[in-house]
Amino acid sequence: MWTYVLKTLWRHRTRSLLTVSGAAVAMFVFGCVAAVQEGLQRLTTGEDANQSLIVFQENRFCPTSSRLPQDYSRKIREVPGVRNVIPIQVWTNNCRASLDIVVFHGAEPDEVRESRPITLTSGSWDEFRTRRDAAIVGDGVARRRGLQVGDQFSIGEISVHVAGIFSSTVPSEENLIYTSLEFLQYTRGSGAAGLVTQHEVVLREDADPDAVAAQIDEVLRAGPVATTTRRKGAFQTSTLSDLVDLIGFAHWLGYACVGLVLSLVATTTMMSVQDRIQEYAILQTIGVRPGRALRLVLGESLILCLLGGITGTLLATVALALGGFAIGAEGATIAFRPSLNLVATGAIVSLLVGVASGIAPALQAASVPIVDALRDA
Repeated sequence: MWTYVLKTLWRHRTRSLLTVSGAAVAMFVFGCVAAVQEGLQRLTTGEDANQSLIVFQENRFCPTSSRLPQDYSRKIREVPGVRNVIPIQVWTNNCRASLDIVVFHGAEPDEVRESRPITLTSGSWDEFRTRRDAAIVGDGVARRRGLQVGDQFSIGEISVHVAGIFSSTVPSEENLIYTSLEFLQYTRGSGAAGLVTQHEVVLREDADPDAVAAQIDEVLRAGPVATTTRRKGAFQTSTLSDLVDLIGFAHWLGYACVGLVLSLVATTTMMSVQDRIQEYAILQTIGVRPGRALRLVLGESLILCLLGGITGTLLATVALALGGFAIGAEGATIAFRPSLNLVATGAIVSLLVGVASGIAPALQAASVPIVDALRDA
């Protein structure tokens, strides 16, 4: 049966190739949309999304507008349930949504090494600790900007020496650049001496995040700057609220791509059946039962969908892996990282669409009236 199906597709190879190409393009878009949704889910529901808190200035719009006293960390450490506090100075080249956002996080080098899930793939931790303008760059930023260890990277008023490049188990981390806290505080034009953008609070395992967040805001209410404390996941969701809505709309774009593949393959398979209606009548006269004719047509649509769908999904996976793409706003980034789940989803969707698109043409081929079909030959 499969030999017959393959020969049938090869006989109309131009049409088959165009169908496979169209399905591949649609599934490429589907894969990219799915990667964006996965990136958002990882960012807002990761391991530290609920067990870490972000303390920032009340009603702040952009990271540059949040200016908290650095010594707030001392008061936050005294709150029950708090394990550690990391003062962070954030600088970004663009507070609006951007596909090439650059985000600097200024923190103590030792804190970065101990608290962040990152692994230095090249460069030196010692140079990062001892050189004032040293920075370690996430792999995603390094690929987009073509950076290597030893390069000098400048953007706006900030110029850093690339002391290392790191990878991370958390995709969004690979779109950050870490520098020392004092370097960002004393960079020309920042005017942030003694100030930070936010305090990241690491909680004890038995702590109630919401209760600790409320207590932190209560403790700091008497200070010079009012604060709002949220779980890290909720903070990032709020920061990316406009992008969350846009990604939610893109979800329908993914469904539209699946519908396009369904329509394309179904149309091609139906045309193939109609062109060979007499052939199916002859097959029935020599003993091919309707069920077997149905499976022949389903095989055609299945092969076209699987070839196109898997090709498009793999191309999307390669493009996402090599490109290091990310989108961000207000200092938070969503990384587009491919995954095995993405490949599996693409294969399953292709399989289901292949079966669905072949049902109507297969029923037509299985129920062809022999006498009428041969009379029209």
